[in-house]
Amino acid sequence: ALDIDPKYVKAWARKGDIEVLMKESHKAMESYKKGLMLDSSNKTCREGLQKVTAQVNQGSANMTEEERKERASHAMADPEIQAILTDPMINQVLKDFNENPNAAQQAMSDVGVRTKIEKLIAAGVLQTA
Repeated sequence: ALDIDPKYVKAWARKGDIEVLMKESHKAMESYKKGLMLDSSNKTCREGLQKVTAQVNQGSANMTEEERKERASHAMADPEIQAILTDPMINQVLKDFNENPNAAQQAMSDVGVRTKIEKLIAAGVLQTA
């Protein structure tokens, strides 16, 4: 449906729902956000984004170490995640989180960097404290 009409909000919502079921939170978040860009009042996209964001924020805290590893390995098979991890700018930001937190925070003000880091967190590749 999205190939025929990329402005079909209901299709973005359904795509997000399917990605949640496939445990691809980073993709679901993106789909819901695209739907909301087209219709900011869409209840399905808004609730889907809230739900998946809550799952990401609370999910890893409730997972066993084995579940975290499985989630991360599933994400590592995604070409988009692989591309983010090979981005030199992102690698520097990840390094800065440990070595130079001020530089990392400054880099996070860039929307592109922030989006990529958020995808890594949502995919389970990065863990937050």
